[in-house]
Amino acid sequence: MHAFVRGLFVVALVFGVFVQAHAASPIARELPPGLQVPDAAKPGPGFDVERATEAYLDLLTPEQRALSDRYFEGNYWLQLWGFLYGIGVAAVLLCTGISQRMRDIGRRLSRRPWLQTLIYALLWVIVGFVLSLPFDIYARFVREHQYGLATQTFGGWFGDALKGLLVTAIVLPPVIALLYAAVRRTGDRWWVWASAGAFVLLLFFAMLAPVFVDPLFNDYKPMREGAAREAVLSLARANGIPTDNVVEVDASRQTTRISANVAGFLGTTRVALNDNLLDKTSLPEIKAVMGHEMGHYVLNHALRLTVYFTLVLALALWVVHRTIDAALARWGARLRLEGRTDPAALPLALVIFSLFFLLVTPLTNSIGRQAEAEADVFGLNAAGEPNGFAMAAMRLSTYRKLRPGPLEEVIFYDHPSGYDRVHASMVWLKEHPSPPVPAGTPAPAQP
Repeated sequence: MHAFVRGLFVVALVFGVFVQAHAASPIARELPPGLQVPDAAKPGPGFDVERATEAYLDLLTPEQRALSDRYFEGNYWLQLWGFLYGIGVAAVLLCTGISQRMRDIGRRLSRRPWLQTLIYALLWVIVGFVLSLPFDIYARFVREHQYGLATQTFGGWFGDALKGLLVTAIVLPPVIALLYAAVRRTGDRWWVWASAGAFVLLLFFAMLAPVFVDPLFNDYKPMREGAAREAVLSLARANGIPTDNVVEVDASRQTTRISANVAGFLGTTRVALNDNLLDKTSLPEIKAVMGHEMGHYVLNHALRLTVYFTLVLALALWVVHRTIDAALARWGARLRLEGRTDPAALPLALVIFSLFFLLVTPLTNSIGRQAEAEADVFGLNAAGEPNGFAMAAMRLSTYRKLRPGPLEEVIFYDHPSGYDRVHASMVWLKEHPSPPVPAGTPAPAQP
């Protein structure tokens, strides 16, 4: 490995250890455990949706809201800094000749183009990991600890990062080798074939990665017995989800956030709840969250979102196709790049690709936000827990800005805002003032 890359790796590790040793105490930002239903959110003759919504929003103190806003708005800038840092990494790879040397290593080790590309891609994954490490340490470790959202030591975090590197090194080089094979064999139609392959890969990983990859990072075990497990199984049966595989995951070793998911197909379907959700929330909140997650499954969002994002990806690949030759004509000779089939030009292509996705952030976020809103409605109807869902939305709002402006929401939000979710819950409650009759309740006797 190049001496500069090795040096940067050592500096990043020393920085991470230093930060861990001098880390500030976590910020107390979480709402207390248990369901809190404000008086204004209790059904009655004078129930008012707006008053009930505001009562829930007031569960967060002004200090908590300011902290949440600061964290979430900082993510806006983090997207920009991440993009600019990525350009810097590409510049280092291209201008120092590292990318070209990695290509030459592939050529020395094999005469087959696909294997040359595979070797280059493997080296690129490793070197890219090292070059990106300083930014990743700040964005995913330092900043998360500053806001009290992370629980891992630096050693634990870095161990997970190495596991992620291993998974990426196994999965990504063959994908890149196939991409360049398409570039070599199909000429100007390469982006069409690449888009079709991306659809298959995205669908495969969306359905199976939670089941087969996530256990590499956390311990999954059968969910503890009790009312929560029975409620989750009842929701699954009632909504046609073919599984009795309900597990809990030790996410608290990494984060303070609550989460859950329903994933898998063809006999691999699994319902997973993280231990923060089980330990820090109430049964109505658990049911509301799981109703939402089951909504994603029942509404087939994995397939639909894969179709939508593949279309966006196809447009991105077309843009790369239309611009990479011009970029190579201008800078290729100076950088010793030999054309679009040269894997050493990958960093240049990725700059174009990243710029495209930065510019279409409002589109990709809106696609995700629409699906999340649909799952919200499904969850309210399936679980019948509007106060549980409102309370869960407030817990999420300790690290998501509660009330964005309209343009801000369109550009930066891939989920409905906390205000929108609480408001939707209160609308549902107004339209369903009486709790639903539990399944199995005998019908009233006929006169």
